[in-house]
Amino acid sequence: MELHDVWFVLIAVLWTGYFFLEGFDFGVGILTKLLARNRPEKRVLINTIGPVWDGNEVWLLTAGGATFAAFPEWYATLFSGFYLPLLIILVCLIVRGVAFEYRAKRPEENWQRNWEQAIFWTSLIPAILWGVAFGNIVRGVKIDGNMEYVGTFWDLLNPYALLGGLVTLTLFTFHGTVFVALKTVGDIRTRARSLAVTLGLVTAALALAFLIWTQVDTGDGWSLAAMLIAAVSLVGAIGAVKAGREGWSFALSGVTIAAAVAMLFLALFPNVMPSSLDPAWSLTVTNASSSPYTLKIMTWCAAIATPLVLLYQGWTYWVFRKRIGTQHIADAH
Repeated sequence: MELHDVWFVLIAVLWTGYFFLEGFDFGVGILTKLLARNRPEKRVLINTIGPVWDGNEVWLLTAGGATFAAFPEWYATLFSGFYLPLLIILVCLIVRGVAFEYRAKRPEENWQRNWEQAIFWTSLIPAILWGVAFGNIVRGVKIDGNMEYVGTFWDLLNPYALLGGLVTLTLFTFHGTVFVALKTVGDIRTRARSLAVTLGLVTAALALAFLIWTQVDTGDGWSLAAMLIAAVSLVGAIGAVKAGREGWSFALSGVTIAAAVAMLFLALFPNVMPSSLDPAWSLTVTNASSSPYTLKIMTWCAAIATPLVLLYQGWTYWVFRKRIGTQHIADAH
């Protein structure tokens, strides 16, 4: 396996980590409207991700940086062609971070309500747009012989990509609901488990349609295996949360995300961004990669830094592992 193949796999792993961790972050943000019945319950939901949401976003920065360094042509075409949706995602992530930090700075109800609205919308919009973006990457977009995107914003809003957006929206929300059930106590935990079952069934229907479409268009035997793992894991996650086994359900929903991302990257390889105009103009792991020397240096850096990041994040989740409820909110009553 060449180094550019190794870095294609590593970038897939980074996106898997991001969608696994930030996925339940987005889900919890969406649940502030779907699940919480009052302000103390909204505070409980926000507090479940309060210590970890910013660390989870490190995976996005690393995935973007790795793409820039390992596959500069891919990075350039992707960020210029998808400029508007990626800009919207960036603005949402900025506003979302500010909302988490500023929401509790003043006691006025309007102040807190406005920031809670911001948390909801800046969680919902990226949850959709990430699916739209990856749907277009796998499906292929209008790339010319100069490796430049020549389509329009509206070309990105095709049925396949929009279905991908619905899949990531429902999957992240389901993942977040299971996380809430795992991290809370009392009535909110019970309602989260019930909602997770409903969301899981909707997610299963949408995800099955999207993954079958992907398999028929660009899949092979490996992507088929990943699709089957994703399907079985999702069914297992729904069954586990229904049985009150939130830990198993959260692990299985994470496997679902990992298998779904693996399927997309397996269906994509050896392309990194297919051209819908001419397959010869597609960006591949070969023509879009950096020099072997650059990839070698990056590999050594990743080998040293990655274990440290994993240890630190693992320690953070261990420290904040306890369940919480409205009884832990000082002014809840």
